[in-house]
Amino acid sequence: MGERAERPPEEDFSTAFVVEEGPDAAFAAVLDVRGWWTDDIEGATEQVGDVFVFRHTDVHYSKILVTEVVPERRVTWLVLDTELSFVEDTTEWIGTSIRFEVTPTAAGTEVRFTHHGLVPAYECYDACSNAWGFYLTYSMRSLIVTGAGMPALKALPRPF
Repeated sequence: MGERAERPPEEDFSTAFVVEEGPDAAFAAVLDVRGWWTDDIEGATEQVGDVFVFRHTDVHYSKILVTEVVPERRVTWLVLDTELSFVEDTTEWIGTSIRFEVTPTAAGTEVRFTHHGLVPAYECYDACSNAWGFYLTYSMRSLIVTGAGMPALKALPRPF
């Protein structure tokens, strides 16, 4: 893995949404990675030190370490290894971190997602930010609000 250039944090991909449900429901959804991202997860995803593997057909593989869990507030992951088959530098995600912040608001609960290191200069930025947008603002939101997300399924992979 090569060293990545320093970049302004405002370039990191970030998105947020607000639900009427409380922080407990939002936090539970963040931890339920199989419920909103994909059912093709190997390993535990809920405690500091957990390591899990994400797969999306032959397009994307990532090995992720859970580095921070603050109940009903924040979860942080570190990408240890990755293989993105649709870009020239298949390792763009290695060393990046992914943070979920759950914040009570007057309207309910805000869930903010930031992928630190996923920046516009990277080839995967457009495809990856679009995919994150779907999985967060549609699938995770649905999981929180209705109890059912829209994760990618091994048997029925998403077309992106």
